[in-house]
Amino acid sequence: MTPMIPFHDGHAIPAFGFGVWQIPQDETVNLVRSALTQGYKLIDAAFIYENEAAVGEGFRAAEVDREDVFLTSKVWNCEQGYDKTRRAIEGSLKRMGLEYLNLCLIHWPCPDFGTYVDTWRAFIDAQKDGQVRSIGTSNFAPDHLDRIIGETGVNPVLNQIEVNPRMQQIAMRAENQKRSIVTQGWTPLGNGASFDASVVLDIAKRTNLSPVQVILRWELQLGISVIPRAETEVQLAENLAILQAELTAEDMAAMATLEEGVRCGPAPDTYHDA
Repeated sequence: MTPMIPFHDGHAIPAFGFGVWQIPQDETVNLVRSALTQGYKLIDAAFIYENEAAVGEGFRAAEVDREDVFLTSKVWNCEQGYDKTRRAIEGSLKRMGLEYLNLCLIHWPCPDFGTYVDTWRAFIDAQKDGQVRSIGTSNFAPDHLDRIIGETGVNPVLNQIEVNPRMQQIAMRAENQKRSIVTQGWTPLGNGASFDASVVLDIAKRTNLSPVQVILRWELQLGISVIPRAETEVQLAENLAILQAELTAEDMAAMATLEEGVRCGPAPDTYHDA
């Protein structure tokens, strides 16, 4: 059974799920269907991934209860600002064929745009109107979080940030926790950069896990929500199998030594692609 992580708003998110970034539209339907029938409870999508409609179709093809599935999407940078954001959320719901999202995130703060506070106000109203059950952020730094909280009085339930062996985000995870915000990790495998690290290979050999499974299990035991991609049904099953694994305290300490502060993606303070 997938463990749940509680939000401060009374809802909860599965600790492990399937992220559909860079999954082609024509493959997304079957992979989402397969993920849900295999036992996944969380699907992480976004407008910019260009497969929201396929996510909705895959959900319906799986014939699972809507209340048993946690569906996330994100508002892209060019849709920031109050009115644009309200339309963007409506657009995501329409494309996915849903009455509500479990979680919607501001994809990037884009501080140069100066619109993320108004975007957050639109999120608050979308939640009040029942379009979204929980609202959060992605790639927000402490100053971005403090500004939206200070100006609206509403804390995000979750902040999705890059977390992987070479970018462990110890300080940012602590900042999230201080604000009662759940951390969710994107690019959890770090583009495979740590697959051949001796630490990972040693743990894999002892536990009979693959390097991928070692890294995903390590992240799960950090207490964060993890959303790896998968390109096949076999990969989906292999990833899900980490729920039955366990790393020791010594393993966790060894994984901590892989920290280098090296990002796979852009930095939140400077990224502003529209």
